[in-house]
Order: sequence, then structure tokens, then C-alpha cells
Amino acid sequence: MDLNLDAPHSMGTTIIGVTYNGGVVLGADSRTSTGMYVANRASDKITQLTDNVYVCRSGSAADSQVVSDYVRYFLHQHTIQLGQPATVKVSANLIRMLAYNNKNMLQTGLIVGGWDKYEGGKIYGIPLGGTVVEQPFAIGGSGSSYLYGFFDQAWKENMTKEEAEQLVVKAVSLAIARDGASGGVVRTVIINSEGVTRNFYPGDKLQLWHEELEPQNSLLDILNAAGPEPMAI
Repeated sequence: MDLNLDAPHSMGTTIIGVTYNGGVVLGADSRTSTGMYVANRASDKITQLTDNVYVCRSGSAADSQVVSDYVRYFLHQHTIQLGQPATVKVSANLIRMLAYNNKNMLQTGLIVGGWDKYEGGKIYGIPLGGTVVEQPFAIGGSGSSYLYGFFDQAWKENMTKEEAEQLVVKAVSLAIARDGASGGVVRTVIINSEGVTRNFYPGDKLQLWHEELEPQNSLLDILNAAGPEPMAI
């Protein structure tokens, strides 16, 4: 997530939404940057819209927050008028409408995920420009560039809740390892018929990847090792 509106290409974040057998898992890192500066190390990019629908935010922090605030207000009105909770599809379409109608001014890519009694767990990707695409999984932000191949290999249908959450945490930690604009902690939100569960994985508990590991039998270690004792004369 990027605070700097002068850098429209920069979408510093990793956000993920995954469907599983019974619901959805949303995940995100927590770094908010402005250029090279990390403005917030522990931001929460997974925002509640209703009791059963959440949105993952990437791109301009200001833009994604104002879109979320408007949509939360509209959905609250909708729920009162309808007398029942809004569906995931309605929530995604409201975001799509705002994103599309203001596409020349907004720099934000969003992933909507939730559960309703009509269609179960659903994920909708709403990238820059305001398209809406229903997907079994969606990835967004700068970190997503490093994850397409991984998801092609690791994704499978009808995962359990545990498998889906493990996949999301692994993917976000992989992106954090490679992407300079992603970092901090990993947050997840699990939404199903029983309600919502939020989990938190601190940065020092995440799996380390190849280049982050301590070097083993490095040439530098051998060169720096103490040499033979000098000969006494």
C-alpha cells in the first residue's frame, strides 16, 4: 500500500483472497510505504464492510480507505432497507461502481471476500479501472507479481480451511521475502457460515526463504576462520 499519489505504478502491498470448501480466507501484509519510506509497519489492510464481507486494500491508502468508508455506509443503508445482510456480490458491485465511475481519480486495487447464505464463500477481484471478476482466488498489489507461478502450482479446489489459511500465509511470506514494498506481519481473516476469525502472524514467526537463511559453510566463513598459529622463532 502506497501513500504517494505521485507514483501510480507503485502498488506496494500483497493482498490475497482464497475460496475453500465452506468459506474464504483473506490475507495481507502490513507495510504502508511512501516512496522508499515505510510510513506504517503494522497497518491493517483487511477492512470490514459488513458482518460477513471484508475487503483487502492495495494501491493508494487514502483512496482505498475512502472507497471502503463509502461502501460500508451504503451497505449499512442497504441492510436496513432489506432487513437482512447484504450479499458478497452486492458488496463487490458497489465497490465496482465507485471504482469504475471514478477510475480517472482512484489508484486502488481491491479484493472483496465474504460468505452469504445464497452463494456461500465468494471472492471478487476489483483491479485498477473498476472491472469486477469473480475468482476462486485473487492476488493483488506489488507482491502479487512474485506469486502467480506459485499459485498456479499450489492452488487446488476444495481445500480445507486449514489448507487455505496455510496457503495464504505461505504466499504472503514469500512475497514479503521478494518484494521491497511488502513487509511486516501477516494478517488473515477467515469467513464462513459460523462467522469471522481473525489471525495474526508476527514477522519473526514467518518462514524464512532461501536468501534470508543464515549462510552455511560460506566461503567467507572459511576465509575469516582463524589461520594456523604463527611459527615461534
